Amino acid sequence: MPATKEQVLAALAAVKSPEGAPLPATGKLSEVVVSDGKVFFSITVEASVVQAWEGVRKAAESAVRALPGVTSALVALTGERAAGAPRAAPPPAKAPGGHGHAHPPRGERPVQGPPGVAAIVAVASGKGGVGKSTTAVNLALGLRDLGLKVGVLDADIYGPSMPKLLGIRGRPETLGGNRLKPMSGYGLTVMSIGFLVEEETPMIWRGPMVMSALTQMLREVEWGTLDVMVVDMPPGTGDAQLTIAQQVPLAGAVIVSTPQDLALIDARRGVEMFKRVNVPLLGIVENMSYFVCPKCGERSDIFGHGGARREAEKLGVPFLGEVPLDMAIRETSDAGRPVVATAPDGPHAKVYREIAGRVRDQLKGRGTGRVAPKIVIEA
Repeated sequence: MPATKEQVLAALAAVKSPEGAPLPATGKLSEVVVSDGKVFFSITVEASVVQAWEGVRKAAESAVRALPGVTSALVALTGERAAGAPRAAPPPAKAPGGHGHAHPPRGERPVQGPPGVAAIVAVASGKGGVGKSTTAVNLALGLRDLGLKVGVLDADIYGPSMPKLLGIRGRPETLGGNRLKPMSGYGLTVMSIGFLVEEETPMIWRGPMVMSALTQMLREVEWGTLDVMVVDMPPGTGDAQLTIAQQVPLAGAVIVSTPQDLALIDARRGVEMFKRVNVPLLGIVENMSYFVCPKCGERSDIFGHGGARREAEKLGVPFLGEVPLDMAIRETSDAGRPVVATAPDGPHAKVYREIAGRVRDQLKGRGTGRVAPKIVIEA
Protein backbone atom coordinates (compact mmCIF):
# COMPACT_ATOMS: atom_id res chain seq x y z
CA MET A 1 0.00 0.00 0.00
CA PRO A 2 1.43 3.45 -0.93
CA ALA A 3 2.54 5.70 1.91
CA THR A 4 0.28 8.58 2.95
CA LYS A 5 1.12 12.25 3.42
CA GLU A 6 0.66 11.86 7.18
CA GLN A 7 3.22 9.03 7.27
CA VAL A 8 5.69 11.15 5.30
CA LEU A 9 5.29 14.09 7.68
CA ALA A 10 5.74 11.77 10.67
CA ALA A 11 8.98 10.47 9.19
CA LEU A 12 10.17 14.02 8.51
CA ALA A 13 9.52 14.95 12.14
CA ALA A 14 12.52 12.78 13.04
CA VAL A 15 14.75 14.85 10.76
CA LYS A 16 16.32 17.80 12.59
CA SER A 17 17.28 21.21 11.26
CA PRO A 18 20.83 22.54 11.91
CA GLU A 19 19.33 24.22 15.01
CA GLY A 20 17.78 20.93 16.19
CA ALA A 21 14.11 21.60 15.38
CA PRO A 22 11.94 18.93 13.67
CA LEU A 23 11.84 19.69 9.95
CA PRO A 24 8.02 20.16 9.70
CA ALA A 25 8.19 22.70 12.54
CA THR A 26 10.82 24.91 10.90
CA GLY A 27 8.52 26.59 8.38
CA LYS A 28 10.99 25.64 5.65
CA LEU A 29 9.00 22.72 4.26
CA SER A 30 6.82 23.09 1.17
CA GLU A 31 3.56 21.30 0.51
CA VAL A 32 4.25 17.55 0.43
CA VAL A 33 2.89 15.82 -2.67
CA VAL A 34 2.36 12.05 -2.44
CA SER A 35 1.18 10.22 -5.56
CA ASP A 36 1.16 6.45 -6.01
CA GLY A 37 4.31 5.91 -3.96
CA LYS A 38 6.14 8.95 -5.38
CA VAL A 39 6.91 11.76 -2.92
CA PHE A 40 7.80 15.34 -3.87
CA PHE A 41 8.60 18.35 -1.68
CA SER A 42 11.13 21.12 -1.25
CA ILE A 43 12.98 22.80 1.62
CA THR A 44 13.38 26.57 1.26
CA VAL A 45 16.09 28.40 3.23
CA GLU A 46 18.14 31.58 2.89
CA ALA A 47 20.87 31.30 0.28
CA SER A 48 23.59 31.96 2.87
CA VAL A 49 22.79 28.75 4.81
CA VAL A 50 22.13 26.35 1.92
CA GLN A 51 25.32 24.40 2.55
CA ALA A 52 24.38 23.80 6.20
CA TRP A 53 21.00 22.43 5.10
CA GLU A 54 22.25 19.99 2.47
CA GLY A 55 22.67 17.30 5.12
CA VAL A 56 19.07 17.90 6.21
CA ARG A 57 17.88 17.44 2.64
CA LYS A 58 19.74 14.15 2.33
CA ALA A 59 18.42 12.95 5.70
CA ALA A 60 14.86 13.87 4.70
CA GLU A 61 15.19 12.01 1.42
CA SER A 62 16.57 8.94 3.18
CA ALA A 63 13.84 9.02 5.82
CA VAL A 64 11.09 9.17 3.21
CA ARG A 65 12.59 6.51 0.98
CA ALA A 66 12.78 4.16 3.97
CA LEU A 67 8.99 4.27 4.42
CA PRO A 68 7.04 1.21 3.28
CA GLY A 69 5.10 2.03 0.14
CA VAL A 70 7.47 4.77 -1.08
CA THR A 71 9.01 3.94 -4.46
CA SER A 72 10.87 7.21 -5.02
CA ALA A 73 11.39 10.61 -3.43
CA LEU A 74 12.33 13.94 -4.99
CA VAL A 75 13.54 16.50 -2.44
CA ALA A 76 14.76 19.90 -3.60
CA LEU A 77 16.75 22.37 -1.50
CA THR A 78 15.94 25.96 -2.49
CA GLY A 79 18.15 28.90 -1.53
CA GLU A 80 16.57 32.35 -1.61
CA ARG A 81 18.32 35.69 -1.29
CA ALA A 82 16.72 37.73 1.46
CA ALA A 83 15.43 41.19 0.59
CA GLY A 84 18.28 43.68 0.70
CA ALA A 85 20.97 41.02 0.81
CA PRO A 86 23.94 41.34 -1.55
CA ARG A 87 23.91 39.43 -4.82
CA ALA A 88 25.60 36.05 -4.79
CA ALA A 89 27.52 36.78 -7.99
CA PRO A 90 27.55 39.35 -10.79
CA PRO A 91 25.74 38.60 -14.04
CA PRO A 92 27.71 37.24 -17.00
CA ALA A 93 29.76 39.92 -18.69
CA LYS A 94 29.16 40.99 -22.26
CA ALA A 95 31.84 40.56 -24.85
CA PRO A 96 34.20 43.52 -25.46
CA GLY A 97 32.44 46.44 -27.11
CA GLY A 98 29.13 45.70 -25.40
CA HIS A 99 27.84 43.45 -28.19
CA GLY A 100 27.46 39.73 -28.28
CA HIS A 101 28.20 37.56 -25.27
CA ALA A 102 31.23 36.56 -23.35
CA HIS A 103 32.57 33.05 -23.72
CA PRO A 104 32.26 30.73 -20.71
CA PRO A 105 35.12 31.11 -18.23
CA ARG A 106 38.30 29.28 -19.06
CA GLY A 107 38.89 26.13 -17.08
CA GLU A 108 35.17 25.44 -16.64
CA ARG A 109 34.59 21.70 -16.80
CA PRO A 110 32.46 20.44 -19.70
CA VAL A 111 28.94 19.53 -18.66
CA GLN A 112 27.96 15.89 -19.01
CA GLY A 113 24.75 14.52 -20.41
CA PRO A 114 23.22 11.17 -19.49
CA PRO A 115 25.76 8.42 -20.22
CA GLY A 116 25.16 6.74 -23.55
CA VAL A 117 23.26 9.67 -25.11
CA ALA A 118 25.14 10.94 -28.16
CA ALA A 119 23.21 14.15 -28.87
CA ILE A 120 20.51 16.14 -27.09
CA VAL A 121 18.16 18.40 -29.06
CA ALA A 122 15.78 20.92 -27.46
CA VAL A 123 12.46 21.63 -29.19
CA ALA A 124 11.27 25.01 -27.96
CA SER A 125 8.86 27.86 -28.65
CA GLY A 126 8.62 31.42 -27.46
CA LYS A 127 4.95 30.97 -26.55
CA GLY A 128 2.40 28.23 -26.00
CA GLY A 129 -0.20 27.00 -28.43
CA VAL A 130 2.01 26.73 -31.52
CA GLY A 131 2.14 22.92 -31.62
CA LYS A 132 5.60 22.50 -30.11
CA SER A 133 4.93 19.19 -28.36
CA THR A 134 3.23 17.69 -31.42
CA THR A 135 6.22 18.77 -33.48
CA ALA A 136 8.64 17.32 -30.92
CA VAL A 137 7.04 13.88 -30.85
CA ASN A 138 6.73 13.63 -34.64
CA LEU A 139 10.30 14.89 -35.06
CA ALA A 140 11.44 12.15 -32.68
CA LEU A 141 9.52 9.57 -34.71
CA GLY A 142 10.98 10.96 -37.91
CA LEU A 143 14.48 10.54 -36.50
CA ARG A 144 13.52 7.00 -35.50
CA ASP A 145 12.45 6.30 -39.07
CA LEU A 146 15.90 7.42 -40.22
CA GLY A 147 17.38 4.52 -38.26
CA LEU A 148 18.34 6.38 -35.09
CA LYS A 149 17.68 5.24 -31.53
CA VAL A 150 15.69 8.08 -30.00
CA GLY A 151 14.51 9.12 -26.54
CA VAL A 152 12.10 11.89 -25.53
CA LEU A 153 12.32 13.91 -22.32
CA ASP A 154 9.16 15.86 -21.51
CA ALA A 155 10.63 18.91 -19.77
CA ASP A 156 7.33 20.76 -19.47
CA ILE A 157 6.78 20.14 -15.75
CA TYR A 158 3.63 22.26 -15.52
CA GLY A 159 1.95 20.86 -18.62
CA PRO A 160 3.42 17.46 -19.56
CA SER A 161 2.12 16.28 -22.94
CA MET A 162 4.03 13.12 -23.83
CA PRO A 163 1.82 10.61 -21.95
CA LYS A 164 -1.17 11.90 -23.94
CA LEU A 165 0.58 12.31 -27.30
CA LEU A 166 2.10 8.82 -27.20
CA GLY A 167 -0.81 7.10 -25.48
CA ILE A 168 1.44 5.70 -22.75
CA ARG A 169 -0.17 4.55 -19.50
CA GLY A 170 1.30 3.30 -16.24
CA ARG A 171 4.19 4.18 -13.96
CA PRO A 172 7.94 3.81 -14.48
CA GLU A 173 9.63 0.97 -12.62
CA THR A 174 12.14 1.78 -9.91
CA LEU A 175 15.60 0.28 -10.38
CA GLY A 176 17.80 -0.18 -7.32
CA GLY A 177 15.64 2.12 -5.22
CA ASN A 178 16.95 5.39 -6.67
CA ARG A 179 16.75 5.17 -10.47
CA LEU A 180 13.81 4.97 -12.84
CA LYS A 181 13.29 2.85 -15.90
CA PRO A 182 11.82 5.04 -18.66
CA MET A 183 8.59 4.20 -20.44
CA SER A 184 8.46 3.26 -24.11
CA GLY A 185 6.09 3.83 -26.99
CA TYR A 186 6.35 3.56 -30.78
CA GLY A 187 10.00 2.65 -30.49
CA LEU A 188 10.86 5.72 -28.39
CA THR A 189 12.30 5.79 -24.86
CA VAL A 190 10.25 8.35 -22.90
CA MET A 191 10.26 10.08 -19.51
CA SER A 192 7.79 12.68 -18.24
CA ILE A 193 6.69 14.00 -14.88
CA GLY A 194 3.24 13.06 -16.17
CA PHE A 195 4.11 9.41 -15.52
CA LEU A 196 4.80 10.14 -11.85
CA VAL A 197 1.73 12.17 -10.83
CA GLU A 198 -1.98 11.94 -11.55
CA GLU A 199 -3.15 13.86 -14.61
CA GLU A 200 -5.30 16.20 -12.52
CA THR A 201 -2.58 16.94 -9.94
CA PRO A 202 -1.45 20.58 -10.22
CA MET A 203 2.32 21.04 -10.12
CA ILE A 204 2.47 23.97 -7.68
CA TRP A 205 6.26 24.13 -7.72
CA ARG A 206 8.64 27.04 -7.61
CA GLY A 207 11.48 27.39 -10.10
CA PRO A 208 14.21 25.57 -8.13
CA MET A 209 11.88 22.59 -7.56
CA VAL A 210 11.28 22.42 -11.30
CA MET A 211 15.00 22.54 -11.95
CA SER A 212 15.62 19.75 -9.46
CA ALA A 213 12.97 17.58 -11.12
CA LEU A 214 14.47 18.15 -14.57
CA THR A 215 17.94 17.31 -13.30
CA GLN A 216 16.70 14.07 -11.75
CA MET A 217 14.85 13.04 -14.89
CA LEU A 218 18.07 13.51 -16.81
CA ARG A 219 20.52 11.99 -14.34
CA GLU A 220 18.49 9.39 -12.46
CA VAL A 221 16.77 7.66 -15.37
CA GLU A 222 18.29 4.65 -17.13
CA TRP A 223 18.14 6.11 -20.62
CA GLY A 224 20.43 3.48 -22.12
CA THR A 225 22.20 4.08 -25.42
CA LEU A 226 20.56 6.75 -27.58
CA ASP A 227 21.63 8.47 -30.77
CA VAL A 228 19.40 11.45 -30.03
CA MET A 229 17.38 12.67 -27.05
CA VAL A 230 14.61 15.09 -28.04
CA VAL A 231 13.70 17.43 -25.17
CA ASP A 232 10.21 18.91 -25.32
CA MET A 233 10.77 22.23 -23.57
CA PRO A 234 8.09 24.26 -21.82
CA PRO A 235 7.11 27.40 -23.76
CA GLY A 236 8.96 30.61 -23.02
CA THR A 237 12.48 31.46 -21.94
CA GLY A 238 12.58 30.74 -18.21
CA ASP A 239 14.16 28.47 -15.60
CA ALA A 240 13.71 25.17 -17.41
CA GLN A 241 15.40 26.32 -20.60
CA LEU A 242 18.26 27.95 -18.70
CA THR A 243 18.73 24.89 -16.49
CA ILE A 244 19.00 22.53 -19.43
CA ALA A 245 21.27 24.93 -21.32
CA GLN A 246 23.54 25.18 -18.28
CA GLN A 247 23.57 21.57 -17.12
CA VAL A 248 23.23 19.61 -20.35
CA PRO A 249 25.47 19.62 -23.46
CA LEU A 250 22.76 20.49 -25.97
CA ALA A 251 23.77 19.73 -29.53
CA GLY A 252 21.23 22.28 -30.73
CA ALA A 253 17.73 23.71 -30.54
CA VAL A 254 14.73 23.67 -32.86
CA ILE A 255 12.31 26.60 -32.61
CA VAL A 256 8.63 26.04 -33.49
CA SER A 257 6.45 28.97 -34.55
CA THR A 258 3.28 29.72 -36.46
CA PRO A 259 3.51 32.19 -39.37
CA GLN A 260 1.81 35.24 -37.86
CA ASP A 261 3.72 38.24 -36.56
CA LEU A 262 2.69 37.81 -32.91
CA ALA A 263 4.11 34.28 -32.74
CA LEU A 264 7.26 35.31 -34.60
CA ILE A 265 8.03 37.99 -32.02
CA ASP A 266 8.13 35.28 -29.35
CA ALA A 267 10.06 32.91 -31.62
CA ARG A 268 12.66 35.65 -32.03
CA ARG A 269 13.04 35.77 -28.25
CA GLY A 270 13.56 32.01 -28.19
CA VAL A 271 16.26 32.22 -30.84
CA GLU A 272 18.02 35.00 -28.95
CA MET A 273 17.82 33.09 -25.64
CA PHE A 274 19.61 30.05 -27.07
CA LYS A 275 22.22 32.28 -28.70
CA ARG A 276 22.91 33.91 -25.35
CA VAL A 277 23.69 30.54 -23.76
CA ASN A 278 25.80 29.37 -26.71
CA VAL A 279 23.39 26.66 -27.93
CA PRO A 280 23.50 26.14 -31.72
CA LEU A 281 20.23 26.83 -33.56
CA LEU A 282 19.37 23.87 -35.76
CA GLY A 283 16.52 25.80 -37.32
CA ILE A 284 12.93 27.03 -37.27
CA VAL A 285 9.81 25.02 -38.11
CA GLU A 286 6.70 26.82 -39.37
CA ASN A 287 3.77 24.95 -37.88
CA MET A 288 0.13 25.46 -38.96
CA SER A 289 1.69 26.91 -42.10
CA TYR A 290 -1.39 26.58 -44.32
CA PHE A 291 -4.76 24.83 -44.48
CA VAL A 292 -6.16 22.77 -47.35
CA CYS A 293 -9.92 22.25 -47.21
CA PRO A 294 -10.58 18.47 -47.18
CA LYS A 295 -13.84 18.97 -49.15
CA CYS A 296 -13.00 21.45 -51.90
CA GLY A 297 -9.20 21.33 -51.89
CA GLU A 298 -8.87 25.11 -51.62
CA ARG A 299 -5.83 26.33 -49.71
CA SER A 300 -6.17 29.03 -47.04
CA ASP A 301 -3.30 30.72 -45.21
CA ILE A 302 -5.22 31.11 -41.93
CA PHE A 303 -2.27 32.45 -39.94
CA GLY A 304 -0.46 33.93 -42.92
CA HIS A 305 2.29 32.00 -44.64
CA GLY A 306 6.06 32.10 -44.91
CA GLY A 307 6.67 34.27 -41.87
CA ALA A 308 8.92 31.71 -40.18
CA ARG A 309 10.95 31.21 -43.36
CA ARG A 310 11.51 34.96 -43.72
CA GLU A 311 12.39 35.22 -40.02
CA ALA A 312 14.90 32.38 -40.34
CA GLU A 313 16.56 34.11 -43.29
CA LYS A 314 16.63 37.40 -41.39
CA LEU A 315 18.23 35.80 -38.32
CA GLY A 316 20.63 33.62 -40.29
CA VAL A 317 19.04 30.44 -38.93
CA PRO A 318 18.21 27.35 -41.07
CA PHE A 319 14.59 26.94 -42.09
CA LEU A 320 13.55 23.32 -41.47
CA GLY A 321 10.14 23.10 -43.10
CA GLU A 322 6.41 23.82 -43.17
CA VAL A 323 3.82 21.70 -41.38
CA PRO A 324 0.20 22.27 -42.45
CA LEU A 325 -2.78 22.85 -40.19
CA ASP A 326 -4.65 19.60 -40.68
CA MET A 327 -7.37 17.70 -38.87
CA ALA A 328 -5.47 14.40 -39.15
CA ILE A 329 -2.50 15.75 -37.17
CA ARG A 330 -4.80 17.04 -34.44
CA GLU A 331 -6.90 13.89 -34.26
CA THR A 332 -3.96 11.48 -34.13
CA SER A 333 -2.24 13.61 -31.49
CA ASP A 334 -5.32 13.72 -29.26
CA ALA A 335 -5.74 9.96 -29.63
CA GLY A 336 -2.14 9.16 -28.64
CA ARG A 337 -1.43 7.86 -32.15
CA PRO A 338 1.05 10.36 -33.67
CA VAL A 339 0.76 10.72 -37.41
CA VAL A 340 4.32 9.69 -38.28
CA ALA A 341 3.80 6.37 -36.47
CA THR A 342 0.25 5.59 -37.56
CA ALA A 343 0.17 7.04 -41.10
CA PRO A 344 3.80 6.61 -42.15
CA ASP A 345 3.03 6.74 -45.88
CA GLY A 346 0.92 9.90 -45.69
CA PRO A 347 1.95 13.44 -46.70
CA HIS A 348 2.23 14.70 -43.12
CA ALA A 349 4.64 11.95 -42.07
CA LYS A 350 6.72 12.82 -45.15
CA VAL A 351 6.95 16.46 -44.01
CA TYR A 352 8.09 15.49 -40.50
CA ARG A 353 10.65 13.01 -41.84
CA GLU A 354 12.08 15.70 -44.11
CA ILE A 355 12.44 18.00 -41.11
CA ALA A 356 14.04 15.15 -39.15
CA GLY A 357 16.48 14.57 -42.00
CA ARG A 358 17.58 18.21 -41.93
CA VAL A 359 18.03 18.05 -38.15
CA ARG A 360 20.04 14.82 -38.45
CA ASP A 361 22.28 16.33 -41.12
CA GLN A 362 23.07 19.31 -38.90
CA LEU A 363 23.83 17.09 -35.93
CA LYS A 364 26.56 15.27 -37.81
CA GLY A 365 29.93 16.31 -36.49
CA ARG A 366 28.59 18.34 -33.58
CA GLY A 367 30.35 17.54 -30.33
CA THR A 368 28.70 17.21 -26.92
CA GLY A 369 31.52 18.50 -24.72
CA ARG A 370 30.27 22.08 -24.68
CA VAL A 371 31.19 24.17 -21.67
CA ALA A 372 28.26 25.31 -19.55
CA PRO A 373 27.79 29.09 -19.47
CA LYS A 374 27.64 30.83 -16.13
CA ILE A 375 24.02 31.66 -15.43
CA VAL A 376 22.95 33.41 -12.23
CA ILE A 377 19.27 33.05 -11.27
CA GLU A 378 17.96 34.96 -8.29
CA ALA A 379 14.83 33.85 -6.47
